[in-house]
Amino acid sequence: MNAAEKITLWLAQLRASGRAVVYARLLIAVAGAVALVVPAVQSWDQLDLIPLVGVPMLLATIVLPDSLAGVVFVLVIALGWLMRAPAEISWSLVLTAVALVVVHLAAAFAAQLPSYARVHPAALRRWWLPTAIAVLLVPVVALAAALVQGADVPGSLVVTVVAMGLGTATIWFAAGQKLDRG
Repeated sequence: MNAAEKITLWLAQLRASGRAVVYARLLIAVAGAVALVVPAVQSWDQLDLIPLVGVPMLLATIVLPDSLAGVVFVLVIALGWLMRAPAEISWSLVLTAVALVVVHLAAAFAAQLPSYARVHPAALRRWWLPTAIAVLLVPVVALAAALVQGADVPGSLVVTVVAMGLGTATIWFAAGQKLDRG
């Protein structure tokens, strides 16, 4: 298959795209842009490498949500934040974390579907509850971490890890997952 045939096939798949797939990829684009822009406009000095790697990875995630590009994008933004950002918890940190959660969940949803798939509303409803829990859990965990950090309680990392573990379990069971006992 030559390049012209590949482009023609890709354009035919794009025209046949289902609404849910287009919305998921649009959500990846918007949340990814937020995750790139919010740290970039902060007063601290961000690494120049972050947008140079992040923008192509975001574009690749939009086009190929089931590729490794989404993982690299999330890791680049998170590592960029960890390397240069101040230690205190701020609203920009929470907004960036929410954006990364949305990118992750939207990419996971879009990666399951071929571009031409038509999605029944019941499948979308199965994703809404875990997504809402995850998005709402990020500010709650950030607030709890800020309170624990400000109280100078030893073991605040343990509290944060336990909170994230409980959040993951909540999302897992809210999604209707079953534990494999075989």
